[in-house]
Formats: sequence, structure tokens, C-alpha cells
Amino acid sequence: MQKIKILGVVAALMISFATLAQDKVETVKLEQTTGEFTTKTLKVKPGTYVFEVSNSNVDHEVGFVLAPKKANIEAKDHIQKAYLSKTINTGETASSQEVTLEKGEYVYFCPLNPTPQYTLIVE
Repeated sequence: MQKIKILGVVAALMISFATLAQDKVETVKLEQTTGEFTTKTLKVKPGTYVFEVSNSNVDHEVGFVLAPKKANIEAKDHIQKAYLSKTINTGETASSQEVTLEKGEYVYFCPLNPTPQYTLIVE
């Protein structure tokens, strides 16, 4: 009976560790300069991400938008958890909430800078 209890505890721990390994949150660091992001294309695996954006000498506040790729992106298409915690001034950095991405194509851009729309591919 004692062995069965121990095996049960070991199995539960193994499942917990496997779940933690799958739920790892990765940080994607991006830098904005005047009129552009320095990273033009991103490729990531399906998973959970936090987007950390730095303002590198843009003379006004910047932000971050992530949306599924489609013809005419509107505010209703934005992934709101990807918004930064605040708009950021020169020399500042801010992060998004955790965003879970599935396979597909997305775009990211700054609506305040403004920047072109860049491609993020989840494969």
C-alpha cells in the first residue's frame, strides 16, 4: 500500500513538471526607432509570450499592436493582451501581458510612431 502511495505521488509530480515545461512563457524583445522596429520579421513556435518593447530615441511615446494578419486591420482585431502596460517614452521599456499564440500569421506595429506592419509567423 505504501508503494502505491509513493508511486502516485511520483506520477503526480511528473505530470506537474511536464505541465510546467509546456507552459513556459518566453519574452520577445523588440526595439523601436523612429518610424520602424529594428526586427522586421519574427518566427516563433506556438506558445505563450510576453512582448517587451523599448523606445530607442523616438521623440514621442510609442506603443505596440499585435493582430492576426488580414487585409484591413481594425482596433477590434487587436490582441488586447499584447498591448503594452503603458505607452513608452525615449529610453523606456514596457511589456505586454502573457499572449498565447497559435499557428498562423500575425502582424505587429506601432500606431503612434507609426511603423509599417511587420510579420510574425507562428509555425
